[in-house]
Amino acid sequence: MLSSIKLSPSSFTSTGFLPKRRSIPTPQFSPLPIIKSLHSAFPTQSFSSQKPLHVASIDNLAIPKNTQQRKTECQAYEADRSRPLDINIELPDEDARLEAAKRIKIGIYFATWWALNVVFNIYNKKVLNAFPFPWLTSTLSLAAGSLLMLISWATRVADAPKTDFEFWKTLFPVAVAHTIRHVAATVSMSKVPVSFTHIIKSGEPAFSVLVSRFLLGDSFPMPVYLSLVPIIGGCALSALTELNFNMTGFMGAMISNLAFVFRNIFSKKGMNGKSVSGMNYYACLSMLSLLILTPFAIAVEGPQLWAVGWQKAVSQIGPNFVWWVVAQSVFYHLYNQVSYMSLDQISPLTFSIGNTMKRISVIVLSIIIFHTPVQPINALGAAIAILGTFLYSQAKQ
Repeated sequence: MLSSIKLSPSSFTSTGFLPKRRSIPTPQFSPLPIIKSLHSAFPTQSFSSQKPLHVASIDNLAIPKNTQQRKTECQAYEADRSRPLDINIELPDEDARLEAAKRIKIGIYFATWWALNVVFNIYNKKVLNAFPFPWLTSTLSLAAGSLLMLISWATRVADAPKTDFEFWKTLFPVAVAHTIRHVAATVSMSKVPVSFTHIIKSGEPAFSVLVSRFLLGDSFPMPVYLSLVPIIGGCALSALTELNFNMTGFMGAMISNLAFVFRNIFSKKGMNGKSVSGMNYYACLSMLSLLILTPFAIAVEGPQLWAVGWQKAVSQIGPNFVWWVVAQSVFYHLYNQVSYMSLDQISPLTFSIGNTMKRISVIVLSIIIFHTPVQPINALGAAIAILGTFLYSQAKQ
């Protein structure tokens, strides 16, 4: 609050107060010095202030000799109501902070997804080398995930989804395709190296475009079709030069690609508008796939073969074999669960690029860990196929 103090020179002489004209220097800081003793400086003035005053401005305090009557204005304001400093303080932008946090979260999802997938492929191949029963191995993977999620729901670690009959009805064709894809990929890895299976599986975009074009009537821009050339050519080159080529393993990877396409088609058609999180969606998918797969696994392989194979594997590997089975089962569920959780946070294009990079890491690390012999021409075919997959993801943007 500003108050104006009117001072008259009649109560004092200018020669006694100011012997000569001088200018008062402008203060170099704010707030200005406090006037602590106004009554002693101006005893004849009648004013009172119970609060310290800061001088705001003083005009012509020096009184010329030839002026008999002159008023000097001194503006002041109370110390506890001091004027705000004219300083611009930039606060962190809330949107930028949230965007940075989201990027970190997505990065953690991707790193976890890739790491879990690599670990799964390593243990899965170890189990299949010692226990060549892919149908049972696939069943155990789905069973472990289903059990983990049931425990999570029962202990309230995760909220159970609210589903109805219509939800399970639309999920059923997705589960069928998911089951076929899972079993076919496991059969492939039981017959050929992990690297070869993933090289062939990098051809998934080609199957997606061809099925969508000829069965669904969808059309794509020319760059999408052109990106299929290196994908198909690279996979063909790798298959022709693979030292450990096996037709069952090759066909398993191809069937897995086809099932992957239909799983995505059924998911888009059936899950529109469903409010189930990615984690719970995959949990329900695993449970339904387990119910579908179990009778087929029993019919194809059977408990008798499993018992004989299990005893043989334990006798050769030892107790570590049990750990391998548990690890491959748990990590299979975890890496798929994280991938579905990632889909809640990112676009399909970003997910596709992340899936391509994940496949590269699996191929390279599996070759190193299992000492897989690779010819230069075979490596070239893999590189061409993966490059085509990346170009496909860019062309669809």
